[in-house]
Amino acid sequence: MPIITNIEDLRVLAQQRVPRMFYDYADSGSWTESTYRANEADFQPIKFRQRVAISMDNRSTRSTMIGQDVAMPVALAPVGLTGMQHADGEILAARAAKAFGVPFTLSTMSICSIEDVAAGTGNHPFWFQVYVIRDRGFIERLIERARAANCSALVLTLDLQIIGQRHKDLKNGLSAPPKLTLPNIINMMSKPRWGIGMLGTRRRGFGNIVGHVGGVEDMGSLSEWSSKQFDPTLNWNDVEWIKKRWGGKLILKGIQDPEDARLAVNAGADALIVSNHGGRQLDGAESSIRALPRIVEAVGKDIEIHMDGGVRSGQDVLKARALGARGVYIGRAFIYGLGAMGEAGVSKALEIIHKELDLTMAFCGRTDINTVDQSILLPGTYSPN
Repeated sequence: MPIITNIEDLRVLAQQRVPRMFYDYADSGSWTESTYRANEADFQPIKFRQRVAISMDNRSTRSTMIGQDVAMPVALAPVGLTGMQHADGEILAARAAKAFGVPFTLSTMSICSIEDVAAGTGNHPFWFQVYVIRDRGFIERLIERARAANCSALVLTLDLQIIGQRHKDLKNGLSAPPKLTLPNIINMMSKPRWGIGMLGTRRRGFGNIVGHVGGVEDMGSLSEWSSKQFDPTLNWNDVEWIKKRWGGKLILKGIQDPEDARLAVNAGADALIVSNHGGRQLDGAESSIRALPRIVEAVGKDIEIHMDGGVRSGQDVLKARALGARGVYIGRAFIYGLGAMGEAGVSKALEIIHKELDLTMAFCGRTDINTVDQSILLPGTYSPN
């Protein structure tokens, strides 16, 4: 086993162990992938102010996200097909998040169902992500299932009314279960750890959908149903309808523009996520970390602001926090850990990010994450507007 010291080590190991179509699904963007790359790269020019001769004792990264206590201001992002990165992946990731003390967000397009994750974590509260789709009855049933599963927040994704073109997914013939083309069979045969795990689980389809929608009883009928269900007519009235149906904490994901941020406030959301869907939708959109300060300036006093996109280290978390994000979501970082080492890999990813966050905060002269602001950053290396 190689020595794992950073998220990149987990990525390399995941690439070795996960079939190509599922690794590429997680580690790719749309079209030229320029936004996917910018999400990560745009953290790099932001520099810290190093401070010395300040006590670094008794440090704490504890904070809150939408009023929930968290061990650090990090949540696991909703990622579709997580259970294809590793057998029972959503359950394992949720267990790791529970043990560490950070929120786990389950995607509607998960392999393990809401009920699977609830049972696998002892009914521990987690967050659930939904889309606006044409079948409003299905949304209503999903919301009721989330409520029954003790979900403590609903995350509504707003930037997937239509799907951006992702070249690698098209070339790989991405599906769950995998399409058994000759190249895919050969590639899967080269990943024995993954294959053994998949043979040992019954969870290989979209657990939140198959069997819960009329006429959708297998993967073939699911493909036809899902291709027609994402609703291009999504508008703010739909957001208000979902908030009313849910009645609990609502987080809106996919905000990149200050005008949309103000509309999110008007819709009554409890938080918004500055996000470009990991660079998987509008290629050429601004990176999340560059968009963050303008949205904080526009609505930071009116709504709790979170962000995702390109977070690969605890230093990235600290930079986002300094620029006004109350919390940060990691997607690929925990997916790499899951693909590399299962539940232990997700725990390792969280440990790595926490250690980097803790040490960097100390070097910047702070011992409490709740005192971090722009003053820990070197002026001129970030743009406040």
